[in-house]
Amino acid sequence: MQQTVLITGCSSGIGRAAAHMFLEADWRVYATARNPADIETLGERGCQIATLDVTDDDDIDRVVDRIEDESGSVSCLVNNAGFGQFGAIEDIPTSQVHRQFDVNLYGPHRLIRAVLPKMRENEAGTIINISSVAGQVSFPTGGVYAGSKAALEAMSDALRNEVAPYDIDVVIIEPGPVETAFPDRAAREFQDETKENSIADDTQQIERSGAYESLYELLTDTKLVGGGGFGAVSAERVAEDILDAASSTSPQPRYQTGATARVGVLARFVPSTWRDTLYQKLQSL
Repeated sequence: MQQTVLITGCSSGIGRAAAHMFLEADWRVYATARNPADIETLGERGCQIATLDVTDDDDIDRVVDRIEDESGSVSCLVNNAGFGQFGAIEDIPTSQVHRQFDVNLYGPHRLIRAVLPKMRENEAGTIINISSVAGQVSFPTGGVYAGSKAALEAMSDALRNEVAPYDIDVVIIEPGPVETAFPDRAAREFQDETKENSIADDTQQIERSGAYESLYELLTDTKLVGGGGFGAVSAERVAEDILDAASSTSPQPRYQTGATARVGVLARFVPSTWRDTLYQKLQSL
C-alpha cells in the first residue's frame, strides 16, 4: 500500500526538497504552503498540493480531512513550516514572540492533534518535527527562535513516549546551517543602520533600541545567524534524513544533519560560564 506524507512549508528549502525526495521514493505526497502559487510546480511534478497556514485551525482540518478521504490516513507528518525571529530580547516586541511560537510550536501541535487519532487507530505512523541545533544551544540574538525550537524538542520527547504503545514514531531533525533563503532573511534583520527603527517583512519585525548594534554587526559579518556559510549543508541533505526517518521501522529519536550540527549540539555539555565568556569575548572584538 502506498504511504502518504503531509509536508508543511513546501514553498522553498527543506520542505520543497523533501517533497521531491518523497515523490521519487513513490510516496503519495501532500505538499502544502500558505501561498498556493509557490507550490504549483510541485503539483506539476505529481504532488497533491494544498493551501495550509499552520496557524489556522480551519486550514488544518480541511487538509487533514481531505487526505483521510482520498488516501485513508496520514502515514507521515513532516512539520517543517517555520521561520526565525532574530534580535536582542529587548528589541523584539512580545507580539513577535507570540508569532514565533504560534508558527514554530503551536503549528506543529495543531497538526499533531489532527493526525494522531487516525494514526492511533491504525497503530502506525511517523511524526517528524524539524528543529535546529539551536533547539539544544541558544546564542545572543537567537533567544526567541531557539526558545521555540527548544520547546518543540521538549514536546516531541514527551510525545514520543506517549504514543510509543501505538507504534507511532516521533523524530526530531536538528540541522545546523542550511543552504536556503533562511540566512538572507535573517541578515535583513540586522542590516538597517538606523539606531531606532522598525524592520519588517511578512514574518519578522524588531524595534532596535540602539543598545546592541555591535552585536548585530558581529553576527551579520560572521554569518553566525542563519548559516549558509562554512559548514552549511544542502536542503536535499536534510531531506535525505527526513525520508530515512520516515521509511525506517525503528528511526532514531534525533538526527543531526551535517558535521556542524553534530558538533554544535555538544556545546550543551559545556558549562554555561564558559559559553558566556566566549560570547562576551566575541562581542568585545
